[in-house]
Amino acid sequence: MNLASEADIATKVSRMADRVRWGHPEIVRRGIDPCRLAIEGDPESPEAFSFLVLGDSGTGLHRRDTPQRRVAEQLLAHGADARFLLHTGDVVYQVGSSEQYPDNFIRPYREWIVGGEDWRRLRYDRLVFRVPFLPVLGNHDYYDLPLPLGLLAGLTAPPRRLLRAWLDLDVGWHGSYVGQAWARAFVDVLSAVPEADLGDHLESTRTATVDGARCLLYRPGRFTRLPHRHYTFRWAGVDVFALDSNTFNQPLPGGTDDGELHQRRQRLDAERASLLLSLGPLGGDEDIRDDRAAKAEQLDEQIRDIDKQLASGVSARAGQAPAVDGAQLDWFADALIASWRNPAVRGRLLVLHHPPVVTEASKWDQGQTLAVRAQLRRVLDRVAAALGDLPAGRPLLDLAFSGHAHCLEVLDTGDTGHGDAHIPWAICGGSGYSLRRQRREGPELLEGPPGAERVVARSRLFLGRSGRGSALRRAYSALRVEVAAGTPLKLTLVPLVAEKAQGEWRPYRGAAIPL
Repeated sequence: MNLASEADIATKVSRMADRVRWGHPEIVRRGIDPCRLAIEGDPESPEAFSFLVLGDSGTGLHRRDTPQRRVAEQLLAHGADARFLLHTGDVVYQVGSSEQYPDNFIRPYREWIVGGEDWRRLRYDRLVFRVPFLPVLGNHDYYDLPLPLGLLAGLTAPPRRLLRAWLDLDVGWHGSYVGQAWARAFVDVLSAVPEADLGDHLESTRTATVDGARCLLYRPGRFTRLPHRHYTFRWAGVDVFALDSNTFNQPLPGGTDDGELHQRRQRLDAERASLLLSLGPLGGDEDIRDDRAAKAEQLDEQIRDIDKQLASGVSARAGQAPAVDGAQLDWFADALIASWRNPAVRGRLLVLHHPPVVTEASKWDQGQTLAVRAQLRRVLDRVAAALGDLPAGRPLLDLAFSGHAHCLEVLDTGDTGHGDAHIPWAICGGSGYSLRRQRREGPELLEGPPGAERVVARSRLFLGRSGRGSALRRAYSALRVEVAAGTPLKLTLVPLVAEKAQGEWRPYRGAAIPL
């Protein structure tokens, strides 16, 4: 049995739409852009600034010396002047449960939260951030517990505390309720506003105007809510687009022969069974506990990815198209086109959870990775066709961020022959949860038929798990991004790393990366 269950794409879309009252007449009548926010204090001029990026952080497995907190301290030390923080998803493991927000999110990031000095008294659904904290949804933020496991977790809480000596699954007694906890923590949930009060609420919160349309005003220290699960904002002339990749990551059909996929699934099932049978007490070693839980989670994710590929094959043979959130992708295409045509915008950034290119060993060839690549490529091809020569040789995005792969990686995209050509990617998914290794096949990603492959991306930095035995190193990470003044946009990435080797935390010395 998988440790988590996952709703289908249509359910995710509809549940999140209901929470923000998508298409409500009061929103339409007031001319409100439902996916845009303005951040109070935006200088509007093309000045220099910096921001922080982290992801895949929300673990509660470590209770003494937590890597998540070590990374948070790196962010605090290097981000005193940061204008905002981007989070690439998986805010709370394992299943996005509201009961785990205090330990897995509020406590490690308490300095960014109003009242965080007394973090135990804070409610996860009433958080106010001192500095804009801007996340996207990760797959774990959408996960729920299968009913039998949820009942077991609720009925056996005291015995489960004893089982932490073998394997801590880092779950409560319920899951996210299809992303509800994430929405209540970060989104302006209009469904919670009485109908009679909705007009007044919109008048008091949608007070900004951007590009001629009213939108939500994000006010650090006072009102810090997002308008929807996907959204855009602008700071100092730079547009940032945040997407929910959980609704366009359904693997594409791989043909009619599913025999190899079934065999791979059987091997993974056997490996998972062997892992569970081999468990023994850990003697309080949190690193080993983290490794075991991470291995179980990795096997579950790989099995779930194969199940999604098999389901896509069944749908294709039945003449059904793959499930995809076309409305969100159309919104992104239109917004990116408008951004390029706006002379007030000097650069464009993207953040989403699932990476289209990555060399982390467990994610690089997954069906979901390839699906996100295909869907983004389709959108960016449309944008390129609409813009013609306007980009003047620049990539359609100056930089894109993802998580999901538990590492820090910087990749250069090559000439793919599509709208995604030459876009640099930063995979920021190593901010607290157990790390993964780079694949053995090396730093170059190839694409195309055998004998005619071409390099579509090349890794220039990979930090995660490396070495073995006494030489094992764990590099937990985040990023500081420095944006230079002026046009065109110039960016520099500064890795923020907390590295552990031989049971000790050691200083990391790595150079900044100009793009």
